[in-house]
Amino acid sequence: MFYNIIKSIVGVILKIFFRIRVRGARNIPKDGKLILCSNHASNWDPILISIAFPRQIHWMAKKELFKSKFLSNLIFKLGSFPVDRSGADINAIKSALRILKSEGVLGVFPEGTRVKGFDLNNAKSGAILLSTKSKAPILPVYINGNYRPFSSLDIYIGKPTDYAKNIEGKPSSEDYTNMGKELLYDIYNLQNMGGY
Repeated sequence: MFYNIIKSIVGVILKIFFRIRVRGARNIPKDGKLILCSNHASNWDPILISIAFPRQIHWMAKKELFKSKFLSNLIFKLGSFPVDRSGADINAIKSALRILKSEGVLGVFPEGTRVKGFDLNNAKSGAILLSTKSKAPILPVYINGNYRPFSSLDIYIGKPTDYAKNIEGKPSSEDYTNMGKELLYDIYNLQNMGGY
């Protein structure tokens, strides 16, 4: 309830400042566990994607955002949780798997931080690991815009994908690395694809 109220209010405000266009909305599963993975160029990304997405997204958010008591309480109430990007965060992994076990949508930026553009070397394998452990498909999303007031902002939504479907047995470290790069490539390639 709280999430939907905040989403509606913020959505009305931001739709005044941005012309948000969503492409591929029909690719979004109506229910079931799902890992949404997007590129990350601006602090606005999780807010703008959440506004455009019909289901609640539980974002993995950098722990630095939780230093303020007010902001921390707000983020928790919106269903998101902290992650320590400096290493393997067991608590964050457990929180993520709980969300997926309850058939929710987990939001992850597979590059780990904001970046200026496409570079396969920025690919991290955390989202792939969560996907293989939970058996949740990954939904690639690409957000594109200059984030200036009154400019257009496009959100491209790909199709749910099982990146481990061609892996026999337990994936190796190399498998995870390659799948992470494949996911990142798919995200950035969405703007070049037609049909959705």
